Amino acid sequence: MQKMQNAPTEAGHTSIKQAMQRIKIGIIGLGRMGCKHLREFAACEYWDVKYTCDINPEKITSSQEIAPDAIFTTDEHDIFNDPEVQCVGLFTLADTRATHIEKALKTGKHIYCEKPIADNLQDEWKIVQLEESTNKICTVNLFLRNSWYAATMKDFALSGEIGELAIIRICHMAPGLSPGEGHEYEGPSFHDCGMHYIDICRWFADSEYKTGHAQAVRMWNYKDPWWLQCHGTFENGIVYDVTQGFVYGQLAKDQTHNSYMELIGSKGFVRMKHDFKTAVVEMHGEHITDRIEKAYGDKNIDRLCQLMGEAILTGKRPNSLPRFRDAAIASEYAWKMLDDATHNDLPSKGTPLELEQIHYRRAHAANGYGLLKHSKH
Repeated sequence: MQKMQNAPTEAGHTSIKQAMQRIKIGIIGLGRMGCKHLREFAACEYWDVKYTCDINPEKITSSQEIAPDAIFTTDEHDIFNDPEVQCVGLFTLADTRATHIEKALKTGKHIYCEKPIADNLQDEWKIVQLEESTNKICTVNLFLRNSWYAATMKDFALSGEIGELAIIRICHMAPGLSPGEGHEYEGPSFHDCGMHYIDICRWFADSEYKTGHAQAVRMWNYKDPWWLQCHGTFENGIVYDVTQGFVYGQLAKDQTHNSYMELIGSKGFVRMKHDFKTAVVEMHGEHITDRIEKAYGDKNIDRLCQLMGEAILTGKRPNSLPRFRDAAIASEYAWKMLDDATHNDLPSKGTPLELEQIHYRRAHAANGYGLLKHSKH
């Protein structure tokens, strides 16, 4: 039975700290995800944030609030050209990621970056080849692989309690980012967000995708689909269905979401649901019935920062640390399903006026799902 990756013991922490100095990192891009990562890097004992960088000089305020000792710069070359910087964190838009990754590898840096690793498949696979020809440790934020609930589900399936894994069902629908609100370089909803679920589905199956069919809908007459459901098989015969869309009650008085994962076997099943605060895993095996309820963990950035730090300091890369190849495969398959959907009738529902109302509501909301702008009423 495969065990979940646990946090290192106190003795493990001590041995790493005694043997090595903290890793100096430069953070490039201080948008929503950049600032989320900056907080975790600044809080983790393995890391020393030497630089923060953004082309907007006004970002110095948010940078200093989180990492007051870091040097703020608007010139990324300050980071790439500093030999003391061992790692770069890349959180700009996807259209600059390939260039930044190439610069980082040429200047001998380890890399932690957001997904996708580039804004087109040709560059993504070029980046994969560059990573696989270097000895630098590179990872990408495919956060579900490091969530406690996904690890618990996979462990239970591998224990044999559910019999032979046959079906994987994943759904994530929420009133999140709407069309025109930040997906331009990352792609439509099913690519930008959906590739997380394409990746974790493949991770559960421990196999490569074989067949796939997709149905989608263009919401509010937007050019790209904003809800997509795909299903098919893996090479090992496991069947899957993945549903994703930021269409779930965008203008509802009281907003909610629907998010779950299920692994169904020949004898039993294990399933998960969450409310973005608490996650619940329910296990129904041949001999075991159990229920675990714990904090959701948001995007598990703290865990990925920890794993990346340990890998650099020890020179040992854990299997749970996602590779650029994993990101490229997820990106390619998400695009493939989006393309397939265009050939299977692509209806349009809703109106542009409703989309304007959604944009207005989200721009003025103080709390909500995946808000880019938080303002007071």
